[in-house]
Amino acid sequence: MVKKKVIGLIYHPDFLLHNQNYHPEKKERLEAIINLLHHEKLLTKLQLITPKVAKVKEVRTIHTANYIKSLRNMVKQGKAYLDADTYLTPYSYQVALLSVGGAITAMRMVMKETLKVAYVINRPPGHHASANRGMGFCLFNNGAIAAKLALTEFNIKRLLYIDWDVHHGNGIQQAFYHDPRVLYISLHENPAFPGTGAIEETGAGLGKGYNINIPLPPRCGDKEYQKAFTNIIMPAADIYRPELIMVSAGYDIYHQDPLGHMQVTYHGLATMTSFVKKIANQHCQGKIVLFLEGGYHLQGQAEAVTTTLSVLGNWRRPIKEEIIISSSSIKSEASQIINRIRRQSLPLLLKASDTIYRN
Repeated sequence: MVKKKVIGLIYHPDFLLHNQNYHPEKKERLEAIINLLHHEKLLTKLQLITPKVAKVKEVRTIHTANYIKSLRNMVKQGKAYLDADTYLTPYSYQVALLSVGGAITAMRMVMKETLKVAYVINRPPGHHASANRGMGFCLFNNGAIAAKLALTEFNIKRLLYIDWDVHHGNGIQQAFYHDPRVLYISLHENPAFPGTGAIEETGAGLGKGYNINIPLPPRCGDKEYQKAFTNIIMPAADIYRPELIMVSAGYDIYHQDPLGHMQVTYHGLATMTSFVKKIANQHCQGKIVLFLEGGYHLQGQAEAVTTTLSVLGNWRRPIKEEIIISSSSIKSEASQIINRIRRQSLPLLLKASDTIYRN
């Protein structure tokens, strides 16, 4: 009897068509990942899924009709840039729809229990795109759309969304800032683009307490991220008891990334993945959907993605780097921030949970 593959890799070669040479967010990012998985004969361990293009009505669960139309028209008119950082090509609109389609496919397969875990190796990334604006290399918010559809199609009441990209996912935060059905937790470098993600941004209305930002100083490494998980994310998950976990998996926290200033190694990423897996196994039958976000050191990102998949799949694979130790001043500053957030966010989440989802 053939053992069922529990991890799906959602990928389409058309993700490579949205491309601009010499831009950090380029097709070689995905090529490096696929090449490494092929070289190490790991693709055979995964169920390979080809996604379909998302429908416009699905994109409209997050984005306004005017923005969608505007983006489509800009591409038709041959515009080269959406903004100073975010480029366009003749293929960008269709590839952006396909990227959303990958996210939706992953979510549905996990929720229908066709897969236990789904990892979307897609681009363009999504977590900066807001309802009426793309930015930060992002056109449509892949993860937010998939999350919103999980709430509506599968009646999810508690979705934990973890974002470990080096930049704050302002688009994800905006989409669910008033919604207690999504607990959004972001670990990000501060100060950094896009300038959002302060500790004080905890949600509003019924969503008060369901938004946790963990802004960390530059040069934080494995131990600081581990402390954030053990002191904030793990206990928050125990309070919230998610039915599904989504992850914006950005690898620009890797210590050699050209756009980030953190010191996370493959060991740190393996530990973070283990924490997410533990939460999923404890609370939601192992259901995890991951979306590729940033990560601009080509080989570093490829190795980091492979490390994440190896932990999720229990593959025995050696980790090739040593841990980098942060300076005492960074350790102290990060500890103060983490302790402050723990004292603020956990009681707020507990109070909110007692009055809403336990009823």
